[in-house]
Amino acid sequence: MDVNGPWTRASQAAGLLVDGQARPTVFARMSALAARTGAANLGQGFPDTDPPEVVAEAAVAAIRAGRNQYPPGAGEAVLREAVAEHQQRFHGLTWDPASEVLVTTGATEALAATLLALVRPGDEVVTLEPFYDQYAAVIALAGGVHRTIPVSSRTDERGDLVLEVEEAAVAAAFSARTRLVLVNTPHNPTGLMLPSPVLQRLVDEAAAIDAVLVTDEVYEHLTYDGAVHTPLAALPGAQDRTVSISSAGKTFSVTGWKIGWVTARPALLTAITGVKQWLTYTSGAPFQGAVAEGLRLPDAAFTTIAEDLRARRDLLVGGLREIGFRVAVPASGYFVVADAAPLGEADAAALAERLPAEAGVVGIPLSAFYREGAAAQAPGGDARSYLRLAFCKDVPTIEQALERLDAWAAPHR
Repeated sequence: MDVNGPWTRASQAAGLLVDGQARPTVFARMSALAARTGAANLGQGFPDTDPPEVVAEAAVAAIRAGRNQYPPGAGEAVLREAVAEHQQRFHGLTWDPASEVLVTTGATEALAATLLALVRPGDEVVTLEPFYDQYAAVIALAGGVHRTIPVSSRTDERGDLVLEVEEAAVAAAFSARTRLVLVNTPHNPTGLMLPSPVLQRLVDEAAAIDAVLVTDEVYEHLTYDGAVHTPLAALPGAQDRTVSISSAGKTFSVTGWKIGWVTARPALLTAITGVKQWLTYTSGAPFQGAVAEGLRLPDAAFTTIAEDLRARRDLLVGGLREIGFRVAVPASGYFVVADAAPLGEADAAALAERLPAEAGVVGIPLSAFYREGAAAQAPGGDARSYLRLAFCKDVPTIEQALERLDAWAAPHR
């Protein structure tokens, strides 16, 4: 029986189709390897910390109160209202909770529903590269053509790796066939914060050809060293053509709850709902009100969450430097990019397969976030030696991982 279909396009675009068989994602494979070997898992981006107590207790209370059945398809009103309030409070954006906010099963569903709703066969979709692997899969599933804006690299005076996006590279990625621009900012996997001129260039290029802007902002509150997230929708000329996507998982350490949301003008939201209602329809009844409680926490609570992560970032960055990695200090997110080339490791994909056994540590090769062959052609230097390591883990896990990596690296130095 022939079972080929759109799924093969998606698997192939994500680099997971081998001899007609779909392999698990690199996250699933490496987390399974961590579990099997007892390695410290700095690969997959799920935190070891608990959510804020008020958020957790609100979910427990909702379950006990019987809020366990289908919520409305668009999401509970309390959460849609909290999302609109949050966008106004932090970003100065005004959205109507009744017609311009949609609750989704995480940002993953929001992204899939948006791309499937708006991308037609042959349309070009622009993303940064490296990119979260779902992007390539869903673009292919929709029949779109994936174009990328490369993240370039250089070394600063301290010897650190610096990752950035050039305005000229933004302009080069657009064409008359560009339908949609998917911007992940703050950026996974690099922790890069796009500067204002690059953000505005993205808006201007999209406006010139009437393209839709879609933003993946799940790390919006996890920014460090004074960096402040600027949503594309807040820039001049952007809100009416922007679909903004975020979620509770990363900010509140509830990645398993899968509560996300979309804000967009009614016509765009209608299109997205037209696909979303055939995916999950709705989900997460007891969690929606709890996330609303989280979004209404005082500013100090968001600052505390980010500062705690910043301290763990600094622990991992400092340790990796001492071990001998060339490190990119992230301005946001959960991850550090570490170059293993100074330790004689030019192939991070091969290294990641060996590290669990050799060092008792799991990481993800950055090449997993590139199209085939693109990591070797990254502007500024070959990215095949780069690892992505997570600092959203508890301090003992990070310290253990650093001790193990230090022992492993000793013969390489």
